[in-house]
Amino acid sequence: MLLDLPPMTADRFAAIEDAVAALLRTRNDVIVTQGEALLPLEAAIKGAAHPGSTALNVVTGPYGQTFGGWLRAAGAKVVDLTVPYDTAVGAEQVAAALDEHPEIDFVSLVHAEAATGNTNPVAAIAEVVRRHGALLMLDAVASVAAEPLLTDEWGVDLCVIGGQKAMGGPAGVSAVSVSERAWQRIAANPAAPRRSYLSLLDWKERWTDAGRTQLPHAPAQLEMLALEECLAAIEAETLDAVIARHRAAAAATRAGALALGTVAPYVRRAEHAAPVATTLRTPLGTNAADLAAEVHRRAPQLPVQAGGALAATMLRLNHYGPAANPETVIATLELLAQATGAPAAAAVAAATEAWEQAI
Repeated sequence: MLLDLPPMTADRFAAIEDAVAALLRTRNDVIVTQGEALLPLEAAIKGAAHPGSTALNVVTGPYGQTFGGWLRAAGAKVVDLTVPYDTAVGAEQVAAALDEHPEIDFVSLVHAEAATGNTNPVAAIAEVVRRHGALLMLDAVASVAAEPLLTDEWGVDLCVIGGQKAMGGPAGVSAVSVSERAWQRIAANPAAPRRSYLSLLDWKERWTDAGRTQLPHAPAQLEMLALEECLAAIEAETLDAVIARHRAAAAATRAGALALGTVAPYVRRAEHAAPVATTLRTPLGTNAADLAAEVHRRAPQLPVQAGGALAATMLRLNHYGPAANPETVIATLELLAQATGAPAAAAVAAATEAWEQAI
């Protein structure tokens, strides 16, 4: 039955774009892209960066490293501002980098790094970038629907989201909002992708500027319907409630982990911790990947991971989308207690109290 659906109309596609714009609190153009969020992230960078431009690339995790590679491939001079992955970057650090390199005209920043469990103060950073006059691209894939995201109020020029984390939606569809300043810059860039899947300008000319009456190609219909459903679910619960639920899940997981005593938060300060995932330092001599495998052996449905460059020492407890609930948090802590040989009662009590206080 899912393969025998009536074609998606242009009006319905446009309505989904409008719902995404409302979620992002933006009046800018929104382009829904038919692929995982790396697609619009690469499209935004390759459209706005070019030979002769200078970019400040804020690196607080692995995605910042990826952006640096794309920026260099686009011919831009790149100034990397790298901070330890167990903390957040400060607006004063960004301001200092901009003062040291006044030629910077593009800034790339990740809002929340799900891979390392940290989050950055976008509102304060965006104010600094705006005063400098640079364009700001924000990766909000892990933060959208988990913490406030005020695209227009903050002055974010390119804001990229994906549906697969806090939104509780599909991974195969994503979106980017584009300010008028960003459109002007992309249009003036002779190296910007054209007649390409990475071309935001193609979408603008063939879809947005053409009145959104005829789709330029067949949409990824199942993913679009899934995105429509998750947007409707957020509206029904209310965005404030969804954000509060993620905040409570993060607070409860952190409190429970601290009460266990066998693990410690990877992100040292609670205010730097992302609401979508809590990362933990495993005990000395304990391999995080082995610990995650043991939890999965006991309960494969629980969202526990260890991977990437920190797979041996950092465990990641995801609590986004449907997993941002007290039952999942407590079940994860109980299994982690069993796997590390710690009593679970204190962790469950601490997590329960933290959830109630946060809500």
